[in-house]
Amino acid sequence: MDVHDAVALLEVAGTEQNRQTYRRHGAGDVQFGVSFKDLRAMARRIGRDDALARGLWATVNADARLLACMVADPNRMTEADLDAWLAEISYYVLVDEFVAGAASQVPGVRERAGRWIASHRDWTAQAGWDLVGAMAMRDPEVPDAYFADRLVEIESGIGEAGNRTRHAMNGALIAIGLRSDALREAAVSAAERIGPVVVDHGQTGCVTPTAAPYIAKTVAYRAAQAAKRAAKVGAAANPAAGAG
Repeated sequence: MDVHDAVALLEVAGTEQNRQTYRRHGAGDVQFGVSFKDLRAMARRIGRDDALARGLWATVNADARLLACMVADPNRMTEADLDAWLAEISYYVLVDEFVAGAASQVPGVRERAGRWIASHRDWTAQAGWDLVGAMAMRDPEVPDAYFADRLVEIESGIGEAGNRTRHAMNGALIAIGLRSDALREAAVSAAERIGPVVVDHGQTGCVTPTAAPYIAKTVAYRAAQAAKRAAKVGAAANPAAGAG
């Protein structure tokens, strides 16, 4: 699939309702309004395609750039590529997708996160903390001590951070709290000292969750799901037990 064909498909898939919604979230006017369901379906059909991703990015269209992040080939992207793409983003949803699809997949994540969270640019620092959250959730090789240090940074800096950076720091705090029992205690304590994190979500229904209860609710949900799975395994192993 070339850029012309991909853009044509995106244009057909867009709706005015989505365009209005995405404008409220900061997407601007250069967009088609394609649902994420449709974007992800397109990305699955395409797979990783470096040339297409770069072509889509060059269009500046918000939907095309989201798709670019989904199909970008991490093996072909350099640190300079990542910095250049991020420097052009001023839409928090695109920051999140850029981190998930590209920046978190290219080697050097820990060093990249450190560089970006030190930035005074809101979108760049948001991306850095998104990376910290991604590492907390997905990278077992990173030691807990690294995340303990990030908790200190979050607690000391979240009050003065940029709007979207605050939201990403809160998300990283939650992710760290869900990584291990030891980090959970430290994260909840930090969250309680921080208190409510105020983020301006504009004219949207989005909210920034309060970290401590969110962590507790997620832990309880995971425990309930694990108990259900264990019960199913037990029932399968001993079907006679439930035959009474």
